[in-house]
Amino acid sequence: MVRERYLIQLDLLKESVHSLGELAELILNDSMDAVINLDVELAAKTLALEPRADELEEGIEVSIFDLLALQQPLASDLRLVVSGLKISADLRRIVGLSINIAKIPGKIEGGHVKPLIDTRKMADITADMLTNSLKAFETRDPELARATAARDEEVDRLFYSVWVELLEMMAKDSSIISKATHLLFLIRYLERIADHCCNICESVVYLTTAERVKLN
Repeated sequence: MVRERYLIQLDLLKESVHSLGELAELILNDSMDAVINLDVELAAKTLALEPRADELEEGIEVSIFDLLALQQPLASDLRLVVSGLKISADLRRIVGLSINIAKIPGKIEGGHVKPLIDTRKMADITADMLTNSLKAFETRDPELARATAARDEEVDRLFYSVWVELLEMMAKDSSIISKATHLLFLIRYLERIADHCCNICESVVYLTTAERVKLN
């Protein structure tokens, strides 16, 4: 009976991390749609989801502390608990950064200073990294985790390209500095989200192989 309850708790932990991951994906995707289209209504709906992320993270922490205190997991089960804690923390950071993105539409009036083509590419790659890092956790696939983290280089290249372009535009036209600055923050948020996806992938490799690696 005790063993059965223990296994149920482990399954609930995985399900809770999965739920937080799904919410992080939703908030990231909706926040980017809100920015691309300067949709303040969608942005407001996205901002309202943050308390749910807090609830899920708190629930994961309580579950993990209960497992550690009452069940004393060992070996691969202990790695699952540790990885679950770290992944949930990274997911909460992703939610926070995505919430920052959702705040941008309310600060920009009259359209963007440039088409957000490369920024959209950055966002798409980052969203794919989040999806695949979560899939790697659910399927315990270290190779998928490594391949996913490798895409961080694509995000970094786009980041520096857009960064330089915006700085050059600001140098030529000081009237766009305010709008362009919000876009600089936007690409920085995306770059940091990609880094957190790499952290999730590192946790997956540790979970499945007991190997501690740096993937970004």
